[in-house]
Amino acid sequence: MPTKTLLAVGAHYDDCVFGIPGIMLQAIRKEYRVVVLALIGDYTNWSPVKGREKELLKVSTDLAHYFGAEMRFLKYASGRYSLNEETKRAVAEVVADVQPDIAFTLWDRDRHPDHEAASAIAKVALKQAGTILGSDKVKVPRLYLFDNGPGHTIGFEPNTYVDVTPEWTSAMEWLGQLMAFVHQKEYNELELDGAQIAKTNIARYRGSASGVKYAEAVWAMNNRATEIL
Repeated sequence: MPTKTLLAVGAHYDDCVFGIPGIMLQAIRKEYRVVVLALIGDYTNWSPVKGREKELLKVSTDLAHYFGAEMRFLKYASGRYSLNEETKRAVAEVVADVQPDIAFTLWDRDRHPDHEAASAIAKVALKQAGTILGSDKVKVPRLYLFDNGPGHTIGFEPNTYVDVTPEWTSAMEWLGQLMAFVHQKEYNELELDGAQIAKTNIARYRGSASGVKYAEAVWAMNNRATEIL
């Protein structure tokens, strides 16, 4: 049976690793090909990594590879991209290349303009990649939106929950390693970074809502009939 592919799209290097690390790791465990796309690949105007911009891309790519995923970046910088023909095509070309069976992107209402712009671009590119590129062979069967935490996301109401308890330790390590690089600290699995604490609180809350220890929640773009008996 051919390998299935999951594509996760965010604005920044860490959006998908914060939003759905457990789902991505679960897919990897099930032998999916997992590709992570960040629209922002130019961090020269982001002060926390000034002078280390290329190293951030390398660390992000290497960590993704370590956990079994592929990391890709587009050329855009924070605050310097929007929904237009160029950005739609750039993401649609990745969709055509990757041919995902399932895709995830950011929720569309957010306090961070980068997140809202990335969500708008990704939704169009994922839903209409074939139309944008003039091909009827590019389709994404299943599309889900994920939140980016209470500090960013507005009005997120999930309709799908995924038990990520078995993946939780690795999910925290992936996120923690990224945060350690940004903050120029040695990674210590016994000392949780602020992002890890926030993600843990969210996952515990989603877990309580769905009867498991840790869960990630997403919003399905398409309604699907499900057999419940």
